[in-house]
Amino acid sequence: MANIQDKMVKWDGELQQQGYDILKGDGGAIVTPTKVGYIIQTSDMAGLERKFKAKSRKRNKPGVVLVGSLEQLFELADMTPDMQELYKRCWEEDALLGCILPWKEEGKKYIPNDGSEELMTDVRGTSCFVIKFGVPGEQIANQLWEEEKKLVFASSANPSGKGNRGLVSGIGEAIEEEVDLIIDGDEYVASIQPDKTVETRYEQGVMVSFVDKDGKLVEDQGTRRSVHPCPVLIRKGLDNEFIMAQLADLYNTWDYRHGEYY
Repeated sequence: MANIQDKMVKWDGELQQQGYDILKGDGGAIVTPTKVGYIIQTSDMAGLERKFKAKSRKRNKPGVVLVGSLEQLFELADMTPDMQELYKRCWEEDALLGCILPWKEEGKKYIPNDGSEELMTDVRGTSCFVIKFGVPGEQIANQLWEEEKKLVFASSANPSGKGNRGLVSGIGEAIEEEVDLIIDGDEYVASIQPDKTVETRYEQGVMVSFVDKDGKLVEDQGTRRSVHPCPVLIRKGLDNEFIMAQLADLYNTWDYRHGEYY
C-alpha cells in the first residue's frame, strides 16, 4: 500500500507544477481543491477509467469539462448570445457556473481520440462546461489549454453518493490509493464560505441545462414570454442567488427544478 503522505502536497497559491505535469502526460489523475470541495481531474480515457474505478461509479453519468478561459469555452461549446452573456457575467463576478450544452463540431477535435467522448458526453452529445470552479484547478486547466490545447475532465473526489465535507481527509481511501497526486487546499475551500459550517455549506455549484430532451439548444427569448422549452436550473449551489438573478434578467421564462439531473 502506498504512503499517502508521499503523494500529498499543499497548494501555495501558484500553479501546482507537479499536478500540471501529471495531466500533461498520459493517464494521469490528481485530486485538487475547488470552491466547494475536492475533485478528481483527468485529461484522457486512461485517466477517466481510473476515476471510475476509484469512485465505483456508473459509467453512464459523464464527468464535466473544466474550462480555464472564456476563449476556450466559446471555442468548445455551442451556445446562443444570451448564454454567452450569462457566462460572461459569472466570469466577471467569479461565480461558479456549469451549463449543459452541446459541443461545437470544431470543438470536438480537442476531445482525445481514445474513447474519451463516450464518457464525457451523454447520449445526447452534451457535456457540462464549468467555469470559476476554484483557483488551484483553474490554474492547471488554463495552462494545459494554453500550452497543450488539452482538456481537463472532472468529478467530485469522494466515494459516489458521499460528500468530502470540503476536507482532503474526506476523499476516501480508494481515491487516495488510485490518484497520482493530492493537492491539499483545505484552507482555500474554507475561505470561500467562511460563514458556513460543514452542515450548511454548499457542496456543489449551480448547474443549468440549456438543452431540450434531445440535446438541442433552447432558443434565446428576446421579449417573448412563456417560451418552452426554456433554460432549467437543475442543481442549486454556490452563487445560487446571483445566477438566478442573471437568468431572470436574461430570460422571461426559465425553470427551477433542483435535482432534475441530465
